[in-house]
Amino acid sequence: MKTLRKKAISAAAVALLTGLASASVFAADTPANPEATSATSPIAANVTVVNDYRYRGISQSNFKPAIQGGFDYAHESGFYIGNWNSSISWISDAYGQNGSVGGNGSAGRQVSSQIEMDFYAGIKKELIGAGFASDLGFLQYYYPTSGIPNTNGATANPNTSEVYVAQNFTFGPLTGFGKVSYALSTLFGTVNSRGSYYPDLTLNYDTGIWGVALNGHIGYQYVAGNTVNGATSYVGLAYGNNTTNSSLYSYTDWKLGVTKDFGGGLSGSIAYVGTNAATAQGGYSYSSPTGKNLGKSTGLISLTKAF
Repeated sequence: MKTLRKKAISAAAVALLTGLASASVFAADTPANPEATSATSPIAANVTVVNDYRYRGISQSNFKPAIQGGFDYAHESGFYIGNWNSSISWISDAYGQNGSVGGNGSAGRQVSSQIEMDFYAGIKKELIGAGFASDLGFLQYYYPTSGIPNTNGATANPNTSEVYVAQNFTFGPLTGFGKVSYALSTLFGTVNSRGSYYPDLTLNYDTGIWGVALNGHIGYQYVAGNTVNGATSYVGLAYGNNTTNSSLYSYTDWKLGVTKDFGGGLSGSIAYVGTNAATAQGGYSYSSPTGKNLGKSTGLISLTKAF
């Protein structure tokens, strides 16, 4: 799902991003260095390969590799617009042939095109001072699907709209941002979840040695809602693990990593990510069709090329 490639982004920034999610709890996150822009053009593009697409700590690709990419346009006024995409598997894993929940992988490509598409726009200005950019924007997570109704009962369409506000900061070699995202719609196929929110904090420290930067991140995904008319609450990413306790879907995620800038727009990232996502009814709140914990701690490795 991410968050989220705001402004023209450097290779290192995108590499950091893939370690956090990007676009889905689910989908990508704001780049670690959102001020990085092309020196010659307001348009920037990027492509990434990663061993597991994690968004807000939850696997979007069922622990399998993903390919990602997008482009951004940043105007000197502070306005930016862009698109970011990633291969995924969670929708086809979660929904049945007719758009029902608990598909256990039966839906296949009849329901999902196996892709997440993020469209975003906003404005970023250094209102406080140099190195302290304030950011306000809108993000639409779009999943080309068919047969998944938004019934406001047992199912919800996975397409999600969020607004976000972020404050970036710079203190010498230490940079980062604090951010809050708020869901205007249901959240990634979660019934009655409008009003969910995700505050997070990201820190990056440039060591000044061999183009290496240290990265840290922590966030909290609050999932709103419970049941309507006795219908069971459902989270698309839970792959059919039904429960009426929405608090089981709220969790904290974290990341510790290292990014290496190889020059020429090429960068690599190694990170360790995890969550404290709860267990539910003897299983996991976010589980794969085979019952594995999609939020378990794991290592990530990615390679990014920026153009």
